[in-house]
Amino acid sequence: MRYIIFLFLGLQSLAAQDIHIRINIVGYLPEDNKVAFLMANDPIKGKIDLIDAQSGQSVFSAKAKSVKGEKWGQFQHQYLFDFSKTKRTGSYFIKVGETQSNSFAIDAQAFDHYQEDLVAFMRQQRCGYNPYFDEVCHQGDGRLFYAPVPDSTYQDCSGGWHDAGDQLKYLITGSNATARMLLAYELAPDRFADQVADYGRPTPNQIPDVVDEARWGLEWLLKLHPKPDWLIHQIADDRDHRGFKYPHRDNAEYGWGPNSYRAAYFATGEPQGLGKWKSQATGVANLAGRSAAALALGARIWMPYDSIFALKCRKAAVELYRLGQKKEGFQQGNSYGAPYRYNEDTWADDMEWGAAELFRLTQEKAYLEDAMRYAHMIKEEGWMARDTMMHYQKYPFMNMGHFVLYQIAPTNMKSQLASWYRANIEKVLKRASTNAYQIGIPFLWCSSNLTVNFITQVMLYEKMTGDRQYHAAMLLHRDWLLGRNPWGTSMFTGIPAKGETPLAVHIPPYALLGETPAGGLVDGPIYKTIHKNLIGLVLTEPDELAAFQNDFVVYHDDIGDYATNEPTMDGTADAILMMAIWVTNGLGHK
Repeated sequence: MRYIIFLFLGLQSLAAQDIHIRINIVGYLPEDNKVAFLMANDPIKGKIDLIDAQSGQSVFSAKAKSVKGEKWGQFQHQYLFDFSKTKRTGSYFIKVGETQSNSFAIDAQAFDHYQEDLVAFMRQQRCGYNPYFDEVCHQGDGRLFYAPVPDSTYQDCSGGWHDAGDQLKYLITGSNATARMLLAYELAPDRFADQVADYGRPTPNQIPDVVDEARWGLEWLLKLHPKPDWLIHQIADDRDHRGFKYPHRDNAEYGWGPNSYRAAYFATGEPQGLGKWKSQATGVANLAGRSAAALALGARIWMPYDSIFALKCRKAAVELYRLGQKKEGFQQGNSYGAPYRYNEDTWADDMEWGAAELFRLTQEKAYLEDAMRYAHMIKEEGWMARDTMMHYQKYPFMNMGHFVLYQIAPTNMKSQLASWYRANIEKVLKRASTNAYQIGIPFLWCSSNLTVNFITQVMLYEKMTGDRQYHAAMLLHRDWLLGRNPWGTSMFTGIPAKGETPLAVHIPPYALLGETPAGGLVDGPIYKTIHKNLIGLVLTEPDELAAFQNDFVVYHDDIGDYATNEPTMDGTADAILMMAIWVTNGLGHK
Protein backbone atom coordinates (compact mmCIF):
# COMPACT_ATOMS: atom_id res chain seq x y z
CA MET A 1 0.00 0.00 0.00
CA ARG A 2 2.81 2.40 0.92
CA TYR A 3 4.47 1.66 -2.47
CA ILE A 4 1.23 2.46 -4.29
CA ILE A 5 0.89 5.74 -2.37
CA PHE A 6 4.48 6.70 -3.18
CA LEU A 7 3.93 5.77 -6.83
CA PHE A 8 0.76 7.87 -6.93
CA LEU A 9 2.57 10.83 -5.37
CA GLY A 10 5.38 10.37 -7.86
CA LEU A 11 2.96 10.49 -10.76
CA GLN A 12 1.41 13.62 -9.28
CA SER A 13 4.87 15.16 -9.12
CA LEU A 14 5.52 14.35 -12.76
CA ALA A 15 2.17 15.82 -13.74
CA ALA A 16 2.98 18.94 -11.75
CA GLN A 17 6.07 19.38 -13.89
CA ASP A 18 3.98 20.03 -17.01
CA ILE A 19 5.42 22.92 -18.98
CA HIS A 20 3.52 24.80 -21.66
CA ILE A 21 5.51 26.66 -24.33
CA ARG A 22 3.84 29.49 -26.22
CA ILE A 23 5.34 30.74 -29.47
CA ASN A 24 4.32 32.28 -32.76
CA ILE A 25 3.40 29.00 -34.42
CA VAL A 26 3.78 30.44 -37.92
CA GLY A 27 7.29 31.68 -37.27
CA TYR A 28 9.50 34.73 -37.29
CA LEU A 29 11.37 36.93 -39.71
CA PRO A 30 15.15 36.73 -39.18
CA GLU A 31 15.41 40.25 -37.74
CA ASP A 32 12.36 39.92 -35.46
CA ASN A 33 12.51 39.93 -31.70
CA LYS A 34 11.70 36.33 -30.81
CA VAL A 35 10.47 35.74 -27.27
CA ALA A 36 8.74 32.52 -26.20
CA PHE A 37 6.46 32.39 -23.15
CA LEU A 38 6.52 29.42 -20.76
CA MET A 39 4.03 28.42 -18.05
CA ALA A 40 4.63 25.78 -15.37
CA ASN A 41 3.35 24.72 -11.96
CA ASP A 42 6.86 24.36 -10.57
CA PRO A 43 10.06 26.36 -11.13
CA ILE A 44 11.93 25.70 -14.36
CA LYS A 45 15.54 25.02 -13.52
CA GLY A 46 18.47 24.78 -15.89
CA LYS A 47 18.61 26.04 -19.45
CA ILE A 48 16.12 26.16 -22.28
CA ASP A 49 17.31 25.08 -25.73
CA LEU A 50 16.46 26.18 -29.24
CA ILE A 51 16.84 23.06 -31.37
CA ASP A 52 17.48 22.93 -35.11
CA ALA A 53 14.69 20.59 -36.25
CA GLN A 54 16.78 19.15 -39.08
CA SER A 55 19.97 18.36 -37.20
CA GLY A 56 18.49 17.90 -33.73
CA GLN A 57 21.28 20.05 -32.32
CA SER A 58 20.91 22.94 -29.90
CA VAL A 59 21.79 26.23 -31.61
CA PHE A 60 21.06 28.51 -28.67
CA SER A 61 20.39 28.06 -24.96
CA ALA A 62 19.64 30.37 -22.06
CA LYS A 63 18.11 30.36 -18.61
CA ALA A 64 14.42 31.12 -18.24
CA LYS A 65 13.68 34.70 -17.23
CA SER A 66 10.76 35.27 -14.88
CA VAL A 67 8.07 37.51 -16.31
CA LYS A 68 7.10 40.87 -14.90
CA GLY A 69 3.55 42.01 -14.40
CA GLU A 70 0.45 40.15 -13.31
CA LYS A 71 0.71 36.44 -14.10
CA TRP A 72 -1.84 34.61 -16.22
CA GLY A 73 -4.16 32.08 -14.65
CA GLN A 74 -3.25 29.18 -12.39
CA PHE A 75 0.39 28.70 -13.41
CA GLN A 76 2.53 30.16 -10.65
CA HIS A 77 5.78 30.08 -12.62
CA GLN A 78 5.89 31.98 -15.89
CA TYR A 79 9.00 32.74 -17.92
CA LEU A 80 10.40 34.29 -21.07
CA PHE A 81 12.93 32.70 -23.40
CA ASP A 82 14.48 35.28 -25.73
CA PHE A 83 16.16 33.73 -28.76
CA SER A 84 16.29 36.90 -30.89
CA LYS A 85 19.99 36.35 -31.59
CA THR A 86 19.12 33.39 -33.80
CA LYS A 87 18.60 34.72 -37.31
CA ARG A 88 19.58 31.80 -39.54
CA THR A 89 16.81 30.51 -41.80
CA GLY A 90 15.51 27.13 -40.74
CA SER A 91 12.96 25.09 -38.83
CA TYR A 92 13.28 25.02 -35.04
CA PHE A 93 11.61 23.94 -31.82
CA ILE A 94 12.13 24.84 -28.17
CA LYS A 95 12.99 22.15 -25.63
CA VAL A 96 12.78 22.26 -21.83
CA GLY A 97 13.74 18.95 -20.23
CA GLU A 98 11.47 16.39 -21.91
CA THR A 99 9.00 19.03 -23.11
CA GLN A 100 9.28 20.51 -26.57
CA SER A 101 7.25 22.89 -28.67
CA ASN A 102 5.97 22.25 -32.15
CA SER A 103 8.37 23.32 -34.87
CA PHE A 104 8.27 26.82 -36.35
CA ALA A 105 10.15 28.72 -39.05
CA ILE A 106 12.66 31.50 -39.00
CA ASP A 107 12.47 32.70 -42.56
CA ALA A 108 12.26 35.93 -44.55
CA GLN A 109 9.20 34.46 -46.29
CA ALA A 110 7.53 33.19 -43.11
CA PHE A 111 4.34 35.20 -43.73
CA ASP A 112 4.23 35.22 -47.51
CA HIS A 113 0.98 34.12 -49.14
CA TYR A 114 -1.16 33.88 -45.99
CA GLN A 115 -2.99 36.99 -47.18
CA GLU A 116 -4.42 34.80 -49.95
CA ASP A 117 -6.14 32.62 -47.35
CA LEU A 118 -7.80 35.73 -45.96
CA VAL A 119 -8.96 36.88 -49.39
CA ALA A 120 -10.37 33.38 -49.99
CA PHE A 121 -12.26 33.59 -46.70
CA MET A 122 -13.83 36.86 -47.92
CA ARG A 123 -15.05 35.05 -51.05
CA GLN A 124 -16.62 32.43 -48.80
CA GLN A 125 -18.60 35.26 -47.11
CA ARG A 126 -20.05 36.58 -50.37
CA CYS A 127 -23.77 37.23 -50.67
CA GLY A 128 -25.37 36.79 -54.09
CA TYR A 129 -23.29 34.28 -56.01
CA ASN A 130 -21.21 32.45 -53.42
CA PRO A 131 -18.35 30.43 -54.97
CA TYR A 132 -17.85 28.38 -51.79
CA PHE A 133 -21.38 26.94 -51.94
CA ASP A 134 -21.68 27.46 -55.72
CA GLU A 135 -25.14 28.90 -55.16
CA VAL A 136 -26.89 32.25 -55.49
CA CYS A 137 -28.43 33.47 -52.24
CA HIS A 138 -30.62 36.33 -50.99
CA GLN A 139 -31.84 37.40 -54.40
CA GLY A 140 -34.73 39.26 -52.76
CA ASP A 141 -32.61 41.85 -50.95
CA GLY A 142 -34.34 44.11 -50.17
CA ARG A 143 -37.53 45.91 -49.11
CA LEU A 144 -36.93 49.49 -47.99
CA PHE A 145 -37.78 50.98 -44.62
CA TYR A 146 -37.31 54.63 -43.54
CA ALA A 147 -36.71 55.65 -47.18
CA PRO A 148 -38.55 58.57 -48.88
CA VAL A 149 -40.81 55.98 -50.56
CA PRO A 150 -43.53 53.75 -49.10
CA ASP A 151 -42.23 51.12 -46.68
CA SER A 152 -41.56 47.73 -48.33
CA THR A 153 -40.72 49.28 -51.71
CA TYR A 154 -38.27 46.97 -53.48
CA GLN A 155 -34.71 48.14 -54.14
CA ASP A 156 -31.96 45.87 -55.45
CA CYS A 157 -29.45 45.50 -52.60
CA SER A 158 -28.06 42.10 -53.59
CA GLY A 159 -24.34 41.46 -53.25
CA GLY A 160 -21.87 42.38 -50.53
CA TRP A 161 -20.69 40.02 -47.81
CA HIS A 162 -22.39 38.21 -44.95
CA ASP A 163 -21.14 39.82 -41.77
CA ALA A 164 -19.98 36.76 -39.81
CA GLY A 165 -21.59 33.40 -39.00
CA ASP A 166 -24.93 35.13 -39.55
CA GLN A 167 -26.14 36.47 -42.90
CA LEU A 168 -26.77 40.14 -42.18
CA LYS A 169 -25.08 42.79 -44.32
CA TYR A 170 -23.91 46.16 -43.02
CA LEU A 171 -22.53 49.18 -44.83
CA ILE A 172 -20.82 49.98 -41.52
CA THR A 173 -18.47 47.03 -41.96
CA GLY A 174 -18.71 46.51 -45.72
CA SER A 175 -17.43 50.01 -46.52
CA ASN A 176 -14.41 49.55 -44.26
CA ALA A 177 -13.67 46.06 -45.58
CA THR A 178 -13.71 47.31 -49.17
CA ALA A 179 -11.43 50.24 -48.42
CA ARG A 180 -8.96 48.15 -46.38
CA MET A 181 -8.52 45.63 -49.20
CA LEU A 182 -7.93 48.39 -51.73
CA LEU A 183 -5.43 50.08 -49.45
CA ALA A 184 -3.66 46.74 -48.91
CA TYR A 185 -3.25 46.37 -52.65
CA GLU A 186 -2.11 49.97 -53.09
CA LEU A 187 0.56 49.63 -50.40
CA ALA A 188 1.76 46.15 -51.36
CA PRO A 189 0.70 45.41 -54.96
CA ASP A 190 3.29 42.69 -55.45
CA ARG A 191 2.00 40.67 -52.48
CA PHE A 192 -1.24 39.44 -54.08
CA ALA A 193 -1.82 36.55 -56.46
CA ASP A 194 -4.19 36.12 -59.40
CA GLN A 195 -5.76 32.71 -58.96
CA VAL A 196 -9.47 33.33 -59.59
CA ALA A 197 -11.74 35.41 -61.79
CA ASP A 198 -14.23 38.04 -60.65
CA TYR A 199 -16.89 35.50 -59.61
CA GLY A 200 -14.36 33.57 -57.55
CA ARG A 201 -14.03 30.60 -59.90
CA PRO A 202 -10.49 29.17 -60.23
CA THR A 203 -9.47 30.88 -63.47
CA PRO A 204 -6.91 33.75 -63.46
CA ASN A 205 -8.10 36.96 -65.11
CA GLN A 206 -4.95 39.16 -65.00
CA ILE A 207 -6.36 41.09 -62.03
CA PRO A 208 -5.09 40.43 -58.48
CA ASP A 209 -7.69 38.54 -56.48
CA VAL A 210 -7.80 41.17 -53.73
CA VAL A 211 -8.76 43.76 -56.36
CA ASP A 212 -11.51 41.48 -57.66
CA GLU A 213 -12.76 40.96 -54.12
CA ALA A 214 -12.73 44.68 -53.41
CA ARG A 215 -14.81 45.22 -56.55
CA TRP A 216 -17.43 42.88 -55.08
CA GLY A 217 -17.68 45.41 -52.27
CA LEU A 218 -17.57 48.45 -54.56
CA GLU A 219 -20.43 47.10 -56.68
CA TRP A 220 -22.50 46.67 -53.53
CA LEU A 221 -21.68 50.19 -52.34
CA LEU A 222 -22.92 51.53 -55.68
CA LYS A 223 -26.18 49.57 -55.29
CA LEU A 224 -26.70 51.06 -51.83
CA HIS A 225 -26.33 54.54 -53.36
CA PRO A 226 -28.79 54.50 -56.29
CA LYS A 227 -29.45 58.28 -56.22
CA PRO A 228 -27.23 61.26 -55.26
CA ASP A 229 -29.00 61.77 -51.91
CA TRP A 230 -29.78 58.11 -51.15
CA LEU A 231 -27.82 55.70 -48.98
CA ILE A 232 -28.98 52.30 -47.70
CA HIS A 233 -26.99 51.04 -44.74
CA GLN A 234 -28.20 47.60 -43.59
CA ILE A 235 -29.81 44.50 -45.04
CA ALA A 236 -31.67 42.21 -42.62
CA ASP A 237 -31.52 42.29 -38.81
CA ASP A 238 -31.41 39.84 -35.92
CA ARG A 239 -34.53 38.09 -37.20
CA ASP A 240 -31.83 36.31 -39.20
CA HIS A 241 -30.71 34.41 -36.09
CA ARG A 242 -32.59 31.15 -36.56
CA GLY A 243 -29.73 28.69 -36.30
CA PHE A 244 -27.13 27.70 -38.86
CA LYS A 245 -28.39 27.60 -42.43
CA TYR A 246 -27.24 27.46 -46.01
CA PRO A 247 -27.38 31.03 -47.30
CA HIS A 248 -29.47 29.99 -50.32
CA ARG A 249 -31.98 28.27 -47.99
CA ASP A 250 -32.52 31.07 -45.53
CA ASN A 251 -35.40 30.33 -43.15
CA ALA A 252 -35.54 33.87 -41.70
CA GLU A 253 -38.93 35.60 -41.87
CA TYR A 254 -39.33 39.33 -42.58
CA GLY A 255 -42.97 39.28 -43.61
CA TRP A 256 -42.73 37.76 -47.08
CA GLY A 257 -42.08 34.13 -46.18
CA PRO A 258 -38.79 32.29 -45.63
CA ASN A 259 -35.93 32.63 -48.12
CA SER A 260 -37.58 35.69 -49.63
CA TYR A 261 -37.29 39.45 -49.29
CA ARG A 262 -35.38 40.99 -46.39
CA ALA A 263 -35.60 44.42 -44.81
CA ALA A 264 -33.29 47.12 -46.21
CA TYR A 265 -32.71 50.10 -43.94
CA PHE A 266 -32.33 53.55 -45.48
CA ALA A 267 -29.78 55.85 -43.82
CA THR A 268 -31.76 58.77 -42.42
CA GLY A 269 -29.32 59.90 -39.74
CA GLU A 270 -32.04 59.44 -37.11
CA PRO A 271 -32.77 56.66 -34.58
CA GLN A 272 -34.20 53.55 -36.20
CA GLY A 273 -35.56 50.15 -35.24
CA LEU A 274 -38.56 48.16 -36.43
CA GLY A 275 -38.79 46.24 -33.15
CA LYS A 276 -38.23 47.02 -29.49
CA TRP A 277 -34.66 48.30 -29.79
CA LYS A 278 -33.75 51.65 -31.33
CA SER A 279 -30.42 53.02 -32.50
CA GLN A 280 -29.04 56.40 -31.46
CA ALA A 281 -28.16 57.77 -34.90
CA THR A 282 -27.38 61.47 -35.39
CA GLY A 283 -26.26 61.65 -39.05
CA VAL A 284 -24.76 59.62 -41.88
CA ALA A 285 -21.23 61.03 -42.18
CA ASN A 286 -19.52 57.92 -40.81
CA LEU A 287 -20.97 55.77 -43.59
CA ALA A 288 -20.85 58.44 -46.29
CA GLY A 289 -17.25 59.42 -45.54
CA ARG A 290 -15.97 55.86 -45.30
CA SER A 291 -17.83 54.80 -48.45
CA ALA A 292 -16.44 57.86 -50.26
CA ALA A 293 -12.93 56.77 -49.25
CA ALA A 294 -13.52 53.24 -50.56
CA LEU A 295 -14.99 54.49 -53.84
CA ALA A 296 -12.22 57.06 -54.37
CA LEU A 297 -9.64 54.30 -53.85
CA GLY A 298 -11.62 52.13 -56.23
CA ALA A 299 -11.71 54.86 -58.88
CA ARG A 300 -7.93 55.19 -58.75
CA ILE A 301 -7.09 51.48 -58.65
CA TRP A 302 -9.65 50.32 -61.21
CA MET A 303 -8.86 52.97 -63.85
CA PRO A 304 -6.26 50.76 -65.63
CA TYR A 305 -8.63 47.77 -65.62
CA ASP A 306 -12.06 49.29 -66.30
CA SER A 307 -12.24 53.05 -66.82
CA ILE A 308 -16.05 53.15 -67.07
CA PHE A 309 -16.41 51.43 -63.71
CA ALA A 310 -13.72 53.69 -62.23
CA LEU A 311 -15.65 56.80 -63.31
CA LYS A 312 -18.81 55.42 -61.67
CA CYS A 313 -16.86 55.02 -58.45
CA ARG A 314 -15.49 58.56 -58.73
CA LYS A 315 -18.95 60.08 -59.22
CA ALA A 316 -20.41 58.16 -56.29
CA ALA A 317 -17.47 59.10 -54.04
CA VAL A 318 -18.06 62.81 -54.66
CA GLU A 319 -21.82 62.47 -54.09
CA LEU A 320 -21.46 60.52 -50.87
CA TYR A 321 -18.89 62.90 -49.47
CA ARG A 322 -21.32 65.78 -50.06
CA LEU A 323 -24.06 63.77 -48.36
CA GLY A 324 -21.76 63.34 -45.36
CA GLN A 325 -21.19 67.08 -45.24
CA LYS A 326 -24.94 67.71 -45.26
CA LYS A 327 -25.66 65.15 -42.52
CA GLU A 328 -22.69 65.17 -40.18
CA GLY A 329 -23.06 62.63 -37.41
CA PHE A 330 -23.21 58.84 -37.18
CA GLN A 331 -25.61 56.16 -38.36
CA GLN A 332 -25.60 53.04 -36.18
CA GLY A 333 -26.66 49.48 -36.91
CA ASN A 334 -30.24 48.38 -36.27
CA SER A 335 -31.46 45.49 -34.14
CA TYR A 336 -34.94 44.01 -33.88
CA GLY A 337 -35.47 41.50 -31.08
CA ALA A 338 -32.16 41.72 -29.20
CA PRO A 339 -30.16 44.66 -27.82
CA TYR A 340 -26.97 43.94 -29.81
CA ARG A 341 -26.05 46.34 -32.60
CA TYR A 342 -23.06 48.20 -33.99
CA ASN A 343 -22.85 51.28 -31.77
CA GLU A 344 -20.45 53.41 -33.81
CA ASP A 345 -20.51 57.00 -32.52
CA THR A 346 -17.64 58.70 -34.38
CA TRP A 347 -17.67 60.15 -37.88
CA ALA A 348 -15.02 62.89 -38.31
CA ASP A 349 -12.33 60.23 -38.89
CA ASP A 350 -14.36 58.82 -41.78
CA MET A 351 -14.88 62.23 -43.36
CA GLU A 352 -11.15 62.89 -42.96
CA TRP A 353 -10.39 59.64 -44.79
CA GLY A 354 -12.92 60.38 -47.52
CA ALA A 355 -11.61 63.92 -48.02
CA ALA A 356 -7.99 62.77 -48.13
CA GLU A 357 -8.72 60.09 -50.71
CA LEU A 358 -10.75 62.53 -52.82
CA PHE A 359 -7.88 65.01 -52.77
CA ARG A 360 -5.52 62.29 -53.95
CA LEU A 361 -8.02 61.46 -56.71
CA THR A 362 -8.97 64.99 -57.85
CA GLN A 363 -6.21 67.29 -56.52
CA GLU A 364 -8.94 69.75 -55.50
CA LYS A 365 -7.55 71.81 -52.62
CA ALA A 366 -10.88 72.05 -50.79
CA TYR A 367 -10.70 68.33 -49.99
CA LEU A 368 -7.26 68.72 -48.42
CA GLU A 369 -8.50 71.61 -46.27
CA ASP A 370 -11.51 69.56 -45.21
CA ALA A 371 -9.36 66.57 -44.35
CA MET A 372 -7.16 68.67 -42.04
CA ARG A 373 -10.21 70.22 -40.40
CA TYR A 374 -11.79 66.83 -39.72
CA ALA A 375 -8.45 65.48 -38.46
CA HIS A 376 -8.35 68.22 -35.82
CA MET A 377 -11.89 67.32 -34.82
CA ILE A 378 -11.14 63.63 -34.19
CA LYS A 379 -7.50 63.90 -33.01
CA GLU A 380 -6.65 60.69 -31.10
CA GLU A 381 -10.19 59.71 -30.14
CA GLY A 382 -10.70 55.96 -30.26
CA TRP A 383 -10.67 52.75 -28.26
CA MET A 384 -6.95 52.74 -27.53
CA ALA A 385 -7.35 55.09 -24.59
CA ARG A 386 -10.25 53.07 -23.16
CA ASP A 387 -10.58 50.02 -20.98
CA THR A 388 -14.15 49.51 -22.13
CA MET A 389 -16.62 50.63 -24.78
CA MET A 390 -19.90 49.57 -26.34
CA HIS A 391 -19.79 47.05 -29.18
CA TYR A 392 -18.06 48.73 -32.17
CA GLN A 393 -18.47 52.13 -30.52
CA LYS A 394 -15.14 53.43 -31.86
CA TYR A 395 -15.23 51.87 -35.29
CA PRO A 396 -13.23 51.49 -37.51
CA PHE A 397 -10.71 50.46 -34.90
CA MET A 398 -7.99 52.80 -36.12
CA ASN A 399 -8.10 56.14 -37.90
CA MET A 400 -6.91 55.37 -41.41
CA GLY A 401 -7.58 58.98 -42.38
CA HIS A 402 -4.54 60.14 -40.43
CA PHE A 403 -2.25 57.85 -42.44
CA VAL A 404 -3.70 58.85 -45.82
CA LEU A 405 -3.66 62.54 -44.93
CA TYR A 406 -0.03 62.28 -43.78
CA GLN A 407 1.03 61.51 -47.35
CA ILE A 408 -0.35 64.82 -48.68
CA ALA A 409 -0.30 67.16 -45.67
CA PRO A 410 2.08 70.10 -45.06
CA THR A 411 5.03 69.46 -42.74
CA ASN A 412 3.53 70.90 -39.55
CA MET A 413 0.38 68.82 -40.05
CA LYS A 414 2.46 65.68 -40.58
CA SER A 415 3.99 66.15 -37.12
CA GLN A 416 0.56 66.55 -35.58
CA LEU A 417 -0.84 63.43 -37.26
CA ALA A 418 2.13 61.34 -36.14
CA SER A 419 1.74 62.63 -32.58
CA TRP A 420 -1.88 61.48 -32.45
CA TYR A 421 -0.90 57.99 -33.61
CA ARG A 422 1.95 57.95 -31.10
CA ALA A 423 -0.26 59.03 -28.21
CA ASN A 424 -2.64 56.13 -28.80
CA ILE A 425 0.15 53.60 -29.22
CA GLU A 426 1.61 54.66 -25.88
CA LYS A 427 -1.78 54.28 -24.20
CA VAL A 428 -1.94 50.67 -25.35
CA LEU A 429 1.62 50.03 -24.17
CA LYS A 430 0.84 51.48 -20.75
CA ARG A 431 -1.94 48.92 -20.41
CA ALA A 432 0.39 46.20 -21.73
CA SER A 433 2.95 46.86 -19.00
CA THR A 434 0.57 45.51 -16.36
CA ASN A 435 0.41 41.87 -17.53
CA ALA A 436 2.80 39.01 -18.19
CA TYR A 437 2.08 38.71 -21.91
CA GLN A 438 2.57 42.48 -22.38
CA ILE A 439 -0.67 42.75 -24.33
CA GLY A 440 -2.47 46.09 -24.11
CA ILE A 441 -5.77 45.18 -25.77
CA PRO A 442 -8.92 45.42 -23.64
CA PHE A 443 -10.66 42.08 -23.99
CA LEU A 444 -13.90 43.36 -25.42
CA TRP A 445 -16.05 41.51 -27.93
CA CYS A 446 -13.87 41.23 -31.08
CA SER A 447 -10.58 41.75 -29.24
CA SER A 448 -8.78 40.16 -32.20
CA ASN A 449 -9.98 43.04 -34.37
CA LEU A 450 -8.53 45.49 -31.87
CA THR A 451 -5.23 43.62 -31.89
CA VAL A 452 -5.07 43.67 -35.70
CA ASN A 453 -5.69 47.39 -35.75
CA PHE A 454 -3.12 48.18 -33.07
CA ILE A 455 -0.51 46.22 -35.04
CA THR A 456 -1.51 48.02 -38.23
CA GLN A 457 -1.33 51.44 -36.59
CA VAL A 458 2.21 50.78 -35.34
CA MET A 459 3.36 49.62 -38.78
CA LEU A 460 1.79 52.61 -40.51
CA TYR A 461 3.33 54.92 -37.91
CA GLU A 462 6.70 53.38 -38.79
CA LYS A 463 5.99 54.01 -42.45
CA MET A 464 5.12 57.64 -41.73
CA THR A 465 7.99 58.50 -39.44
CA GLY A 466 10.71 55.84 -39.61
CA ASP A 467 10.43 55.62 -35.81
CA ARG A 468 10.68 51.97 -34.74
CA GLN A 469 10.62 52.41 -30.97
CA TYR A 470 7.32 50.48 -30.77
CA HIS A 471 8.35 47.66 -33.08
CA ALA A 472 9.08 45.08 -30.39
CA ALA A 473 5.71 45.73 -28.74
CA MET A 474 3.99 45.38 -32.10
CA LEU A 475 5.65 42.00 -32.61
CA LEU A 476 4.37 40.75 -29.24
CA HIS A 477 0.83 41.61 -30.33
CA ARG A 478 1.39 39.94 -33.69
CA ASP A 479 2.67 36.83 -31.94
CA TRP A 480 -0.35 36.87 -29.59
CA LEU A 481 -2.58 36.43 -32.65
CA LEU A 482 -0.47 33.52 -33.86
CA GLY A 483 -0.15 31.31 -30.80
CA ARG A 484 1.91 33.17 -28.20
CA ASN A 485 -1.13 33.36 -25.98
CA PRO A 486 -2.35 31.26 -23.00
CA TRP A 487 -4.35 28.89 -25.22
CA GLY A 488 -1.50 28.26 -27.69
CA THR A 489 -3.74 28.78 -30.71
CA SER A 490 -3.69 31.00 -33.75
CA MET A 491 -6.67 33.33 -33.98
CA PHE A 492 -6.93 32.61 -37.73
CA THR A 493 -8.65 29.50 -39.03
CA GLY A 494 -6.20 27.24 -40.85
CA ILE A 495 -3.15 29.49 -40.32
CA PRO A 496 -0.76 27.76 -40.16
CA ALA A 497 -2.10 24.69 -41.93
CA LYS A 498 -0.52 22.18 -39.51
CA GLY A 499 -0.75 24.24 -36.34
CA GLU A 500 -3.24 24.68 -33.50
CA THR A 501 -5.97 26.83 -35.04
CA PRO A 502 -9.69 27.45 -34.41
CA LEU A 503 -11.69 24.49 -35.67
CA ALA A 504 -15.20 24.43 -34.16
CA VAL A 505 -15.99 27.93 -35.37
CA HIS A 506 -19.40 29.57 -35.28
CA ILE A 507 -20.14 29.59 -39.04
CA PRO A 508 -22.41 27.55 -41.36
CA PRO A 509 -19.63 25.65 -43.22
CA TYR A 510 -18.52 24.04 -39.96
CA ALA A 511 -22.02 23.49 -38.59
CA LEU A 512 -23.49 22.07 -41.80
CA LEU A 513 -20.53 20.53 -43.61
CA GLY A 514 -17.95 19.96 -40.91
CA GLU A 515 -15.55 22.23 -42.82
CA THR A 516 -13.52 25.15 -41.48
CA PRO A 517 -12.47 27.47 -44.31
CA ALA A 518 -8.97 28.87 -43.79
CA GLY A 519 -8.26 32.56 -43.31
CA GLY A 520 -11.01 33.76 -40.97
CA LEU A 521 -10.05 35.94 -38.00
CA VAL A 522 -12.08 34.82 -34.97
CA ASP A 523 -13.42 37.28 -32.38
CA GLY A 524 -10.80 36.23 -29.83
CA PRO A 525 -10.68 36.26 -26.01
CA ILE A 526 -13.21 38.25 -24.03
CA TYR A 527 -13.73 39.42 -20.45
CA LYS A 528 -15.72 36.91 -18.40
CA THR A 529 -17.95 39.72 -17.18
CA ILE A 530 -19.13 40.28 -20.75
CA HIS A 531 -19.11 36.62 -21.77
CA LYS A 532 -21.36 35.37 -18.96
CA ASN A 533 -24.09 37.92 -19.75
CA LEU A 534 -24.41 37.32 -23.49
CA ILE A 535 -27.79 36.01 -24.63
CA GLY A 536 -27.96 32.52 -26.15
CA LEU A 537 -24.31 31.63 -25.64
CA VAL A 538 -24.01 27.96 -24.64
CA LEU A 539 -20.89 25.82 -24.95
CA THR A 540 -21.57 22.54 -26.75
CA GLU A 541 -18.64 20.57 -25.28
CA PRO A 542 -16.52 20.49 -22.10
CA ASP A 543 -13.93 23.26 -22.18
CA GLU A 544 -10.74 21.67 -23.53
CA LEU A 545 -8.87 24.89 -22.73
CA ALA A 546 -10.06 25.13 -19.12
CA ALA A 547 -6.53 24.86 -17.71
CA PHE A 548 -5.50 27.99 -19.59
CA GLN A 549 -8.38 30.33 -18.75
CA ASN A 550 -7.93 32.83 -15.97
CA ASP A 551 -10.41 34.49 -13.64
CA PHE A 552 -11.02 37.40 -15.98
CA VAL A 553 -10.63 36.38 -19.65
CA VAL A 554 -11.81 33.35 -21.66
CA TYR A 555 -11.47 31.90 -25.14
CA HIS A 556 -13.23 28.73 -26.36
CA ASP A 557 -12.80 26.75 -29.56
CA ASP A 558 -16.49 25.84 -29.46
CA ILE A 559 -19.16 26.38 -32.11
CA GLY A 560 -21.55 27.60 -29.40
CA ASP A 561 -19.30 30.50 -28.43
CA TYR A 562 -20.23 33.24 -30.89
CA ALA A 563 -18.38 35.79 -28.74
CA THR A 564 -14.88 34.28 -29.00
CA ASN A 565 -14.91 31.76 -31.88
CA GLU A 566 -16.88 33.37 -34.70
CA PRO A 567 -14.86 34.63 -37.68
CA THR A 568 -15.87 38.11 -38.77
CA MET A 569 -15.82 39.49 -42.29
CA ASP A 570 -14.58 42.95 -41.31
CA GLY A 571 -11.87 41.67 -38.96
CA THR A 572 -10.59 39.41 -41.73
CA ALA A 573 -10.54 42.32 -44.19
CA ASP A 574 -8.62 44.45 -41.69
CA ALA A 575 -6.14 41.59 -41.35
CA ILE A 576 -5.59 41.48 -45.13
CA LEU A 577 -3.99 44.91 -44.85
CA MET A 578 -2.01 43.82 -41.81
CA MET A 579 -0.81 40.61 -43.51
CA ALA A 580 0.18 42.48 -46.66
CA ILE A 581 2.59 44.67 -44.71
CA TRP A 582 4.06 41.92 -42.51
CA VAL A 583 6.03 40.33 -45.30
CA THR A 584 9.72 40.99 -45.77
CA ASN A 585 9.42 43.74 -48.33
CA GLY A 586 6.41 45.36 -46.66
CA LEU A 587 6.12 48.19 -44.19
CA GLY A 588 7.88 48.03 -40.86
CA HIS A 589 10.61 45.65 -42.06
CA LYS A 590 13.67 47.23 -43.62
